[in-house]
Amino acid sequence: MRDDPAEPAYRRGLVLITAVVTLTGVLWAALAPPFRAPDEPQHVNSVLRLAYGGGWPAAGEALVSPAVDVARAQAELATDLPGRHFDRVDAPPFMAIPPVPDRDRPVVDAGNALADPLPAGTSTRHLPKTAVDQMTQHPPLYYAVAALVLRGTGLAEARWDHQLLALRLFDVALLLPVPLLAAAAARRLSGSRPAALVAASFTLFVPQAGHIMGSVTNDALVTLSGAVITYLCVVVLGGDLRARTAVWLGLALGVGLLTKVMVAFALPMVAAAYLVAPGSRARRLRGTLLAGAVALVVGGWWWLRNLLVLGTVQPVGIPDRFAEGEPAGLWHFLRTGVTLLTRSFFGNFGWLELRIPDGVFWTAAVTIGVLAVIAMVRLPDTRRAVGVLLMLPAALWLAVLVNTWPDYQETGLIIAVQGRYLFAGLAALSVTTALGAAALLGPRIGRAAPWLVGAACTAAASGLAFGFWGFYQGPASTVADAAARWAAWSPLTGPQLAVLVSVLVLAAVAAVLACGLFARSTSLAETTAAPQPRAATTAAGTGSSA
Repeated sequence: MRDDPAEPAYRRGLVLITAVVTLTGVLWAALAPPFRAPDEPQHVNSVLRLAYGGGWPAAGEALVSPAVDVARAQAELATDLPGRHFDRVDAPPFMAIPPVPDRDRPVVDAGNALADPLPAGTSTRHLPKTAVDQMTQHPPLYYAVAALVLRGTGLAEARWDHQLLALRLFDVALLLPVPLLAAAAARRLSGSRPAALVAASFTLFVPQAGHIMGSVTNDALVTLSGAVITYLCVVVLGGDLRARTAVWLGLALGVGLLTKVMVAFALPMVAAAYLVAPGSRARRLRGTLLAGAVALVVGGWWWLRNLLVLGTVQPVGIPDRFAEGEPAGLWHFLRTGVTLLTRSFFGNFGWLELRIPDGVFWTAAVTIGVLAVIAMVRLPDTRRAVGVLLMLPAALWLAVLVNTWPDYQETGLIIAVQGRYLFAGLAALSVTTALGAAALLGPRIGRAAPWLVGAACTAAASGLAFGFWGFYQGPASTVADAAARWAAWSPLTGPQLAVLVSVLVLAAVAAVLACGLFARSTSLAETTAAPQPRAATTAAGTGSSA
């Protein structure tokens, strides 16, 4: 490994791809208008409550603070973005509202960060929906860590837009390890460095991931937890049945479970990884039980307590207040639900109102599906591992649809179907699609890696451009007008935003070039190296350039 001339080139490529993924999240954090991401005001409100010692009320009893109320009003969330899929009759256009000047954006402090207590005998059911913070239906870990970030950076008392940007950047920091973990998992399974580079770049093919991970949301910690769990499952599948590995896996599960219930759907993947891993039955059983016990102690207890005390796994944070209709049957539910889930996985920006074209997200979804099948069919050595990893995104996908089915039967509405609920499986999809690409291309994967990484960067740029157009430009204004409006809404200045865009472009170009140099160095190494038995390379599982 130390004498392999392609290894330094591989590492440079991986570092630069990770930089592009991270900078893409940073640009999304700066691009999205204030609070224009799902439930972002409530997420921020819960962070502020913990930062100011307001505790964690029972589900349905938390209120939105005066500071967040003012900030939400200044953000003009009741308006329609210029790129919205349809204009509401009773909503003014966002373009018609002048941005609030920086000097008029109030500071959050002890006087406005906490809501007044709910009067005795009063139910939040009788309050406006916007007055209730439903996030206390979740465990508090993400919000507690984010509150420490505000306190540690001195931003607990600051302008609301500065706090919002800081918390968004905290979530981007949680995104940074995801491409590294995906690359490490892909390389462990395949021994292929080009496949690892493709796996690292996968998140760029999912613009919604950059948007969500560049917003304030507990899904950021869920996504990181899912990536760590996926990598450790690959380690187990490679035969690592040590107690230490099981403890780390249990910790990752526990952190995820103390964040959101979606991580519970990783449990079948973990159990399956130990079930098919090489080694004695006793060691595999010990690893399964140890990982499960640690997960229960760290985070699983929250959901067990809910079940024992409240009679439900996850209580309702705020009762739904939608007009009821009649369900139109199973086929309508499946067709509409799958479309909503697929579109919002790849690109429903803002509060899901900026919809990328149907042909784009369906093409992306079919491509992922085909590559996953190819990885299962054409890679017999890793077929079991691919099947195990696919259990996580499949379980999440099925759980989202099953969860909303009772509401649909009762009200005729399909709600709580959002692609971000699948992001715990991002790393698993990264690995399986990269392995599918490697199986499809064979030895050409090395030469194809720069092109695939370039395509990923193009997809990310296209998503950002679509977001810029939909947030600030629309069909009736110029790019210059939109850029000026972006700068006016942002806590950053126009020159600062220009520098951020330029750095991302340079990083993307450098990443593609680095992958090209890696492909060239790999080709040279293959030409000059003495022939070695294929079986020995496969057994080693490292250093293969294919």
